[in-house]
Amino acid sequence: MLRSFYFAGFECATGYNMHGEWIDQIAATQHDQHVDADYRRLREVGLYAAREAIRWPCVDVRGRYDFRSVLPFLEASRKHGIELIWDLFHYGYPEDIDLFSNEFPKRFADYCHAAARFIRSAQEEPYYFTPVNEPSFMAWAAGDKGRFAPHCRGKANDLKIALALAGIRGIDAIRSVIPEARMVNVDPVCQVVPPADRPDLAGAAEHFSQTAVFESWDMLCGRLLPELGGSRAHLDIVGMNYYWTNQWEMGKDEQPLSDDDPRRVPLRDLVRRVWERYGGELLITETAHVDGMRPVWLDYVAGETKALLAENIPLRGVCLYPILTMPEWHARHQWTPLGLWDLDHQQTTLHRKIYQPLLESLRNAQGRIPRTGAPVNGEMSYEAGGGARLIKVREGQPRQMDEQDGAYSSPHICPE
Repeated sequence: MLRSFYFAGFECATGYNMHGEWIDQIAATQHDQHVDADYRRLREVGLYAAREAIRWPCVDVRGRYDFRSVLPFLEASRKHGIELIWDLFHYGYPEDIDLFSNEFPKRFADYCHAAARFIRSAQEEPYYFTPVNEPSFMAWAAGDKGRFAPHCRGKANDLKIALALAGIRGIDAIRSVIPEARMVNVDPVCQVVPPADRPDLAGAAEHFSQTAVFESWDMLCGRLLPELGGSRAHLDIVGMNYYWTNQWEMGKDEQPLSDDDPRRVPLRDLVRRVWERYGGELLITETAHVDGMRPVWLDYVAGETKALLAENIPLRGVCLYPILTMPEWHARHQWTPLGLWDLDHQQTTLHRKIYQPLLESLRNAQGRIPRTGAPVNGEMSYEAGGGARLIKVREGQPRQMDEQDGAYSSPHICPE
């Protein structure tokens, strides 16, 4: 699907954290300042694709759009041959929007339409978008735990439905501009088990693992609340986020099961569960571990990936996410070593230093996967919306932007 099976993800969360503080992880890691060098580093280690972001709060001022902040990412991607999957809504949204209002889906669709016009004008195909990142997690974090704006409690289900409807409307808007665009709908894949001394909770744990985890994807594909307008074509590529924290004991969601807990389900089983439910193409869109566990974790994921491919399950790629060490969302001065590159955050310029053990694990993982992605020039076919489509992949300069496709208003700087 992509130019490399293993690819990168730049943490791009924006918005207000649990303390009401503004967070912008692209700015915090200085990725916006060093995108050219960051993409060059990706190319040097054989990662030819990346999850990237258009930061909605930074480009949308009361429905007027300025996409000039995205141009350096496009230029660097062309220069270094990096394919991009564009996140359009990664927790943060313009302050004048009420996510529970009837206006929200329309406002999001208008933004998606404008973003698609801009990307079509400035980037060659193929086109990949993630309209709403992790709607299930956001519904929990922002609608029930107050960790992100709008800092609600007891409204997770309402928010999940609102995000699903907005996502469907956004996908329709994108495809009205770029009919061949692929959607990568990203959500965590999780497993919950009952406490050993609470067998009475087995049913609730089973319901969460087999039903609740899938609700957002089910809405997108029309299996749940079909009146929202979802279909399998809306769901398209299923993107699964999976960390060591994604399995826990019921009631202890902040305490992941230990690595040697016999109740842990292998990653291959979780991915197979998703594929059996939806079919189609799959991506692991986020995976990582911390500190010295980073190479151990990638070795594990690579082994599970090899087993899935041996079963002919159409897993098309694995994203190392985040690719850079990052500050914690809710403790902005606390940096967690998660990525392939650590950052010296004590300096004004955040120098990148590669974490050699993880690089060695990546080399081993890459050696186990044939390079079957799209060539820089040529053609490839894929399935989207139930039918085969042919796209041409070619080098070249972007099409000229016209006034409607480009920047609409004066520059907008994200709030400090």
